[in-house]
Amino acid sequence: MTNSGKNQVETHIEISIENRNRATVFFRPLLVLPVFAFIWLFDQFNNDNNWSTLVLGLPVAAAMVFRNVYPSWLLSFNHAALEFSTRLGAYALLLTDDYPTFERNPKVAVIFPDVEGGKKLNRWLPLVKWFLAIPLYIVGAIYTIIAVISWVIAWIQTSITGRFPSWASANILGVIRFWNRVIGYAVALVSDEYPSFSLS
Repeated sequence: MTNSGKNQVETHIEISIENRNRATVFFRPLLVLPVFAFIWLFDQFNNDNNWSTLVLGLPVAAAMVFRNVYPSWLLSFNHAALEFSTRLGAYALLLTDDYPTFERNPKVAVIFPDVEGGKKLNRWLPLVKWFLAIPLYIVGAIYTIIAVISWVIAWIQTSITGRFPSWASANILGVIRFWNRVIGYAVALVSDEYPSFSLS
């Protein structure tokens, strides 16, 4: 379950297919509201209207450009934030019945490439990555629409049968992986390798 690029963000999610809790699946749109409220509060503090609001990209870009350093505390924060948002996505999109915790969950893992404090990264690329990533945003928007359609069908089917369709799990997991690679490249800035357009 690894991504195609060795120097890209990798995402691993242990997906539940059989014996799903039909009640929590049916009420999932309501059950995730407290976690989204938490993220909204963070957004108010962060005052950043980016779609990846939990990840701090601008301080990293400044540190890379001016000092050629990726501060370890920012790396730790961005890793924890992306893992948390991935746990939320896995729960909201029905890949698991494990409620998204604030601490790590071994069933959901996001792996950053080793940046060696920024030494492995080009110090000037943060100035243009946002522009280079535009095709990724466009393709990602299409992928997201497909994932939402898959989620609606899977939500109905799983609420009735208690079994999450494997075709939907592959599609939704692929979209989460894709966006994590894009965030790792263009926002968290932990990779200089252009993200794959693949959903694998």
